[in-house]
Amino acid sequence: MFRSEGCQRVVWSFLCFALLGLGSVAVAQQQEDKPKSDPKDQGNASISPGQGNGTVDPLKRPPTEKQKKENSKALKQELGKSYKKWLSEDVAWIITDEERQAFKQLSNDEERDNFIETFWLRRDPTPDTEENEFKEEHYRRIEYANEHYPAGIPGWKTDRGRMYIMYGPADEVDSHPSGGTYDRPMDEGGGQTSTFPFEDWRYRYLEGIGQEVIIEFVDTCMCGDYHMTIDRGEKDALQHTPNAGLTLYEQMGMSSKADRFTNSGLETLGAGPGTQSLQSKQFDRLEQYAKLSAPPPVKFKDLEEEVGHKISYNPMPFEVRSDFVRVTGETVLVPITIQIRNRDITFANKDGVQRGVVNIFGRVTTLSGRTAQTFEETVQADVPAELLAKVVESSQIYSKALPLKPGLYRLDVVIKDVNGDRVGTFRRSLPVPDFPDDKLSSSSLIVADDMEQVAAKNVGTGQFVIGTTKVRPRMASGDGKPASFKRNQKLNFWMQVYNLGVDDKTHKPSATIEYDVVNSTTNKSVVHSVESTDTMGNIGDQVTLQKTLAAANLAPGMYRIQIKVNDSISKQSLDPSATFAVE
Repeated sequence: MFRSEGCQRVVWSFLCFALLGLGSVAVAQQQEDKPKSDPKDQGNASISPGQGNGTVDPLKRPPTEKQKKENSKALKQELGKSYKKWLSEDVAWIITDEERQAFKQLSNDEERDNFIETFWLRRDPTPDTEENEFKEEHYRRIEYANEHYPAGIPGWKTDRGRMYIMYGPADEVDSHPSGGTYDRPMDEGGGQTSTFPFEDWRYRYLEGIGQEVIIEFVDTCMCGDYHMTIDRGEKDALQHTPNAGLTLYEQMGMSSKADRFTNSGLETLGAGPGTQSLQSKQFDRLEQYAKLSAPPPVKFKDLEEEVGHKISYNPMPFEVRSDFVRVTGETVLVPITIQIRNRDITFANKDGVQRGVVNIFGRVTTLSGRTAQTFEETVQADVPAELLAKVVESSQIYSKALPLKPGLYRLDVVIKDVNGDRVGTFRRSLPVPDFPDDKLSSSSLIVADDMEQVAAKNVGTGQFVIGTTKVRPRMASGDGKPASFKRNQKLNFWMQVYNLGVDDKTHKPSATIEYDVVNSTTNKSVVHSVESTDTMGNIGDQVTLQKTLAAANLAPGMYRIQIKVNDSISKQSLDPSATFAVE
């Protein structure tokens, strides 16, 4: 019993010494781990509630200099990644080369933040409001592209995503997601073949690129990766298969399939009835591809600045005319015609020829200040030196047709005489009319000095061309006098009529059109004619009126052309008029 108790005391003593030793080691270890206090920090340490022993709360302990440097470096790296992402992803397709270079040269984050703010502000269509519609639409397009056009990579990186982000949704998409049998149009050689999946995007108008822009995307790997192509023959899946997918000429033996690859052209289309002019259009396709790949720069920056100038200063006179022609229920074609007299242009001798050069810049904006359309052109006049005195009273005339939605706009035009360094400005409201489907209406009545049918290949293209007809308006002078014709010239009248009533049984309109040329002095009709839609052939609810009259049949004086349309089905009528003079 005694020995047992003695053993227990020994064991108990041993355990006590062991525990004391462990406690000493723990305290020593804690003192080693505790950072040595800086004399400068003494008296600043905070004490946690409930702690009366002066221990510093680790959560409120001031960071050391080393920790501050590490935190700053981590923050800089994080911010650097965000700026890099903004440049290489957010605005990769809309930032210009000049802006990109300027951004890369910035030295601190404050400058970068200011740059980004200015970047979006420059593109804000309504800078006087809090919202930036351009920025919001841009990020919506990125989201849409990522959702609809991924191909193993994010949608914004694909060609379709890039075009969508830059130019928005196409006006029309011709999609062939499975490829298969394809009847070639004549301008691609005709005949039938089989294709890879492809899409054609059609834009009615793209600023800085042109009208009727068609972009083709082809998925040659059949993996969903559609790439933009210049070569319309790339979608032909039978291109390298002998005696398969032949064009019309290849079927008739007039061409060989091998010719597709030896013509040294941009496209590998086979020869056909409509491909003779392909070589001449290669540079046009190459130019369009280049413009589509980069945000278009402003051509005449000095003239663009003049547009925003508020002072009305017009040392160089010129005349501006606007007409309105319905295209669809939502689109109106607005031909803008500009006339500059030769006597107001400075001519300079160039290799024995007197040359005058005028730069033109125009902008159409909405009431909120958003740019709807812009146009720019260089007009050049070359006159033999010996004939300069004779042509000084004639004029240079330029036209640009702009597709616009009905509404109220503002038109600004600036011209610059390059040789004389003179600038003229023009500013006017531009009310684009609506053409409701249930109301008889008409386009502008144009009094023209030139009116002729154009070749099929030029339909809808070129200056003064409206549909299938070239119509060059006779411009009024700046002194308020109407358009004037010489006795040896022809008078041409052009107008379209819309929404004629159509008979349910005959499916034809029934209307009469009266033409009256009235002497403005006597107010009497000197020329009168009547025609009916019954004699106009197969027409629908729209008709184009074209009349030509020799000015020699009229005595010198002021006149008014009146065209009265009476629709016997809808019981509606209209009577537009225009004035002109005969010298």
